[in-house]
Amino acid sequence: MSTLRAMPILLVKDPEASAAFYARLGFVCHGFFGDPPGFGVIQRGDVSIGLNRVKAPGPWPKEAWATYIYVSDVDGLHAELSKEGLAFLSELRDQPFGCRDFEIEDIDGYRMAFGQDMITTGGLPGLSDDRGRG
Repeated sequence: MSTLRAMPILLVKDPEASAAFYARLGFVCHGFFGDPPGFGVIQRGDVSIGLNRVKAPGPWPKEAWATYIYVSDVDGLHAELSKEGLAFLSELRDQPFGCRDFEIEDIDGYRMAFGQDMITTGGLPGLSDDRGRG
């Protein structure tokens, strides 16, 4: 079976401004397409996010995550992002579903969580050991 990856696509007002925000989170921009820039891809490690320009992105529901990004050291990432002066929607916390996470909001209002799977016994965080094959 071939390897699968997912890339969430966020609808944003200004892909360049969004890329600058995500640079503070450690993401690298791989360029933009269009004139004016209409689409770009940012990446940090194995996580890629598409930034797609729209005239008026609708409001994201405040109670819903736009994306949940699994990391191997959530405490270390929280400390790293704290140095950037980012506002957190929540502090580090242990969740009843077995993850330790925190939340931020980007400049377009997307709520994002960064979490560490505290119960995975091996492999990539956030995935069961059978990787969905069982």
